[in-house]
Amino acid sequence: MPACPCGSGLALVACCGRYLAGESAPAAEVLMRSRYTAFVMQDEAYLLATWHPSTRPPHLGLAQETPRPQWLGLKILGHQSQDATHATVEFVARQKIAGRAYRLHEVSRFVLESGRWFYVDGDAG
Repeated sequence: MPACPCGSGLALVACCGRYLAGESAPAAEVLMRSRYTAFVMQDEAYLLATWHPSTRPPHLGLAQETPRPQWLGLKILGHQSQDATHATVEFVARQKIAGRAYRLHEVSRFVLESGRWFYVDGDAG
């Protein structure tokens, strides 16, 4: 069984795979991990479905990216609940594009609506 790309140490099927298959993520941090996994797997449908409609772009164009990024790892630096329906997750995602390494350091905002967590937006730092 392949390991989950999110770095949890669990098998994909026991970790983020179940969320990509339709199960609701129980917390903002779990959604963040599953969204990273979706980027690795180029699952644009999942990324758009878990993006809040108020900030969601019409498409991401992952299949058209050339060269395609090679995702190298995710590190969660912290997560915090503002209240019962709002949370933030700070993370660093590493990737390599055309042999050059990049880091995305972001504090992402999430909202819980109708029992589902959604990514709203983030501040890159």
